[in-house]
Amino acid sequence: QVQLVESGGGLVQAGGSLRLSCAASGRTFSRHAMGWFRQAPGKEREFVAAIRWSGGSTYYADSVKGRFTISRDNAKNTVYLQMNSLKPEDTAVYYCAADKTYYRGSDLPALIDEYDYWGQGTQVTVSS
Repeated sequence: QVQLVESGGGLVQAGGSLRLSCAASGRTFSRHAMGWFRQAPGKEREFVAAIRWSGGSTYYADSVKGRFTISRDNAKNTVYLQMNSLKPEDTAVYYCAADKTYYRGSDLPALIDEYDYWGQGTQVTVSS
């Protein structure tokens, strides 16, 4: 059974930091790009960040660029999202996902339909 399990969410004050983890089990995703998305109440799920299968390149939504950092440890089958300088508008459920394509050589995926495996999400709440 393939699973992606997010952890590390919680309540933090504006300006604070959190580090999310996404641990994969059931198969290896070392050949797949991985992404983070988020969904705030009443809003659609939106792209946050993606990282190439090798970890060699990353891509961020403009709203988080310079504040968030995505990374991965393929030996641990785990992807991370370091979130700094958090703002109340970052409040959402954060999901990790695995790219449908392996060894993708083109632009990193930013659309929901480009991912097939999803975690259950972890809540991040930023108070003002």
